[in-house]
Amino acid sequence: MELRGKIRPQAASGGVAEQHVSQPGTPPPPPSPRGNVLGGSECGRELARAASWRTLKQAEATKRKYQASSEAPPAKRRSKTSFLPAKKTAKEAQRTFKGKPQKTFSPKKSSASTSDRNQEQKPCVKTSSLFKNNPEIPELHRPVVKQVQEKVFTSDAFHELDLHPHLRSDGPYALVLVPTRELALQSFDTVQKLLKPFTWIVPGVLMGGEKRKSEKARLRKGINILISTPGRLVDHIKSTGNLHFSRVRWLILDEADRILDLGFEKDITVILNAVNAECQSRQTVLLSATLTEGVTRLAGISLHNPVSISVLDESHDQSNRKGKAVLEVSPPRTSDELDSFAIPESLDQHVTLVPSKLRLVSLAAFILQKCKFEKDQKMIVFFSSCELVEFHYNLFLQTLLSSSGAPAPGQLPSASTRLKFLRLHGNMEQEERTAVFQEFSHSKTGVLLCTDVAARGLDLPQVKWIVQYNAPSLPAEYIHRIGRTARIGCHGSSLLILAPSEAEYVNLLASHKINVSEIKMEDILSVLTRDDCFKGRRWGSQKSRAVGPQEIRERATVLQTVFEDYVHSNERRVSGAKKALQSFIRAYATYPRELKHIFHVRSLHLGHVAKSFGLRDAPRNLSVSAVKKRKANLKRPDLHKKTQSKQRLAEILRSEYSSGMEAGLAKVKKQNKHTEPGSQPCSADATGAQPRPWEKSKKRSR
Repeated sequence: MELRGKIRPQAASGGVAEQHVSQPGTPPPPPSPRGNVLGGSECGRELARAASWRTLKQAEATKRKYQASSEAPPAKRRSKTSFLPAKKTAKEAQRTFKGKPQKTFSPKKSSASTSDRNQEQKPCVKTSSLFKNNPEIPELHRPVVKQVQEKVFTSDAFHELDLHPHLRSDGPYALVLVPTRELALQSFDTVQKLLKPFTWIVPGVLMGGEKRKSEKARLRKGINILISTPGRLVDHIKSTGNLHFSRVRWLILDEADRILDLGFEKDITVILNAVNAECQSRQTVLLSATLTEGVTRLAGISLHNPVSISVLDESHDQSNRKGKAVLEVSPPRTSDELDSFAIPESLDQHVTLVPSKLRLVSLAAFILQKCKFEKDQKMIVFFSSCELVEFHYNLFLQTLLSSSGAPAPGQLPSASTRLKFLRLHGNMEQEERTAVFQEFSHSKTGVLLCTDVAARGLDLPQVKWIVQYNAPSLPAEYIHRIGRTARIGCHGSSLLILAPSEAEYVNLLASHKINVSEIKMEDILSVLTRDDCFKGRRWGSQKSRAVGPQEIRERATVLQTVFEDYVHSNERRVSGAKKALQSFIRAYATYPRELKHIFHVRSLHLGHVAKSFGLRDAPRNLSVSAVKKRKANLKRPDLHKKTQSKQRLAEILRSEYSSGMEAGLAKVKKQNKHTEPGSQPCSADATGAQPRPWEKSKKRSR
């Protein structure tokens, strides 16, 4: 009875209790809450004992594994599998412990991962439209060519000219014609310096914008070296009686091709006829860094038995192994025959490919990088028209030099005193042009925004950078522009800004032996991270963090917002931006036929180009043809009804959505589909602008 009493309590706990007896070192398992329901069958008890043995062995292995890795084992849960058959219970237990153990994380790690996950789930700060829907920047393949190096020509001694010591009353001995007023002033100043020891030789200058009465008085007293622009000299030939050319021995046409390009061919003919009528024996010199067909035509009119002086290398003339100047008894060569240009050795040439929407921001960033964050930098920026110069001058003067310093609404703090803007173009008054030219010549720092009026012959000292915001129509103009730096052995650099569709222009330059190296747009925009005034609201509270592409884009967006807010502050500024845009399109349409495959007006995206002028939308009716079409539609109402849907589509394409704003056209369509019938569709672009009226009625119009 005692033995039966001892066995019965063990049998009450099933096979697990008997296993505990056979293995005294094994800890007893927790008792089943519902008792033993398998004790009625001996076979069931054997199966339960085998399953329990395997389960305990696996539990011990798992416990040792967690103890070795200093991690707590997973908490045991009470299982309700006692109601199931023994085979199923054993399989479930085996599947539970054979799987990978679940790791328990500390509260710190869990909270950190939760915060990271919440930070990832937060919507990113939108960076407006500048970096959306831009054309892909192609890989720029730059063929390496051998550039022709410029040689310096030396003149003979001055005492060999055999000049009479008393010359003033004799009238002009030398007549110098120049295309621009600035070049006339510069030539006059240079001649004055050269003639300081020779007080009996009197120089003089004639140019438009000055008083004719004072010029006539100087001509009456006597001028021996006369420097003039063609138009003003023709005026004095017709109206001044005491102007004589009987003693003229030298006639010099400086920048002869530019004189012809500006339409002075008729004036040159009048001057040549006046000189030939009084003086038959003289020496005529045509000077230009580039020779064109017009110069050849002018040489045929004004020169007899001309001698061409050109700079060639060994590849062009095998007989000239030293690469020096060559004298040829032949007419001047044309630009097609001379397929290479002479480039100074100390001139570094660069090019960057920038989408249309980012052109304005990239130009401003490059100016800040060179003239604000570096010392003693002078820069000249070339534009294609006077309207472009005026627009960018007023824009940079009021934004980059703003005295307000609150970055949140888009205002910038005062810039460094090294950042100074000047402008120079043909529509300015002569007094202002002269003052600007003199100020920039004597200044150590500053940015001169100008047209090609400053591209020829001007010797502006200490100019370090030449930026060509609009590509020149001819490679010869490119040479003249970059020639304003790296003069007389000094070091200089140039930057050409091209759109992705204009990348073929680099190969055109290479065909003329011009090498350029590429600068990435991201490297130019990265300078915005050096100034805290370009911080967005997202990074305003963070003192130090790694600079990434997202932050560069946001800072570029801040600068673009500053420009757009300035342009849209009043109607006058919006009108000025539209005029500048229209002038840019007109100039873009005037590229020569051989460059139409690179610069074609149809390749321009008006919405993207408008962003580079601070406009949020492309303005309508930019051409005369649009006005004609509108008048035709008024005469034919039926045609107007048929084209109404096309005009609505054109408005959509001209909008800021097609310019790359965050809420695209497809997104608006999708949102309108999901909008309830009674609700109004609502969407905002990346700049926070509310939808336009045509956006709300788009679904109904379709």
